[in-house]
Amino acid sequence: MRSASLFKFLLQSTLTGVLMAVLLLLLFPQLRTQPFEHWWRNQQVGVSSFSYAAGRAGPAVVNIYTRSFQRGTEAPELSATGLGSGVIMSEQGYVLTNYHVIADADQVVVALQDGRIIAGEVTGFDVPTDLAVLKIEANQLPVIPQDPNLNPKVGDIVLAIGNPYNVGQTITQGIISATGRTGLSSMGPDSNGRQDLLQTDAAINAGNSGGALVNVYGEMVGINTASFQSLAHQESYGINFAIPYALAHRIMQELILHGRVIRGYLGIGGADIPLVMAQLLNLGERSGIYVDAVNAGGPAEQAGIQAGDVLLEIDGKAIVNARHAMDLVAETRPGTQIDVTLLRAGQSLTLKVNIEEDSRFQRLR
Repeated sequence: MRSASLFKFLLQSTLTGVLMAVLLLLLFPQLRTQPFEHWWRNQQVGVSSFSYAAGRAGPAVVNIYTRSFQRGTEAPELSATGLGSGVIMSEQGYVLTNYHVIADADQVVVALQDGRIIAGEVTGFDVPTDLAVLKIEANQLPVIPQDPNLNPKVGDIVLAIGNPYNVGQTITQGIISATGRTGLSSMGPDSNGRQDLLQTDAAINAGNSGGALVNVYGEMVGINTASFQSLAHQESYGINFAIPYALAHRIMQELILHGRVIRGYLGIGGADIPLVMAQLLNLGERSGIYVDAVNAGGPAEQAGIQAGDVLLEIDGKAIVNARHAMDLVAETRPGTQIDVTLLRAGQSLTLKVNIEEDSRFQRLR
């Protein structure tokens, strides 16, 4: 009888435990994807301290030093030329950083926060998004926490981690001031308007480039890339930019697989259509882009697209604006034939275009 009673007691206890676990998962769904310690610790995180986030993310943010040969001399010697930061993204040793950090480097050195100094090899780079991937050979690498479902919002508290002016790892705090910033002249002549940047007031200085922007859980929000410089070259405080994690991770995967980002190329210059012009063109509820230039020999010219045309659809998808059109083309696999619907002199036309690969930014120098 005692054995039966003991068995009954154990069975009841087990069922009660299972029911409690299910209840906790229903009430706190974050427990399904995050360790309990992570969840519990973060319930204690308040605005008074961000040490938990710093402790989780800090070890995965590395210092990057570059050296280059001084050419034009009889005996070229390596000398220090650049400083930046990077983020360890995987246990395999892939480090994400900015392209401009390593663009002119003959040698890349990666310094971990635990004191290890490791040579970095360039896996690939992408000029339009200012991203590059390095590979380091080492064991027991700290990897930055990542959430593929992260959706940063304006007002979120963020921390920028990097090595400004080589003073050592530094963490600054701010918020996300805006999302979806594009076409900023301060990003350089090769940005091509393709970035979808986060704006933050967390301080980003020389040496922070390529470092991590993280949330209060220590999860990666983006890659710090630049501070805003006005046309008058006056320093602007509190206007800094980061490449969102989702974009950076997608570009990183392409660079690891192919060594470059494979993009479609149409070969036009286009601009959004002002409301007044849209009314004159009788677009009604439709939107499109005005073609103001066609690249000689490009896919658009070969298909018969002309300056002055108004593009309405790309491969059956209605164009929202110039940025949307650019994304539709860039995400089309080179070699694909698509239909482009346009308006010319009041007449609707549909032309077939063979998308080519955009190879303008494949050279490191």
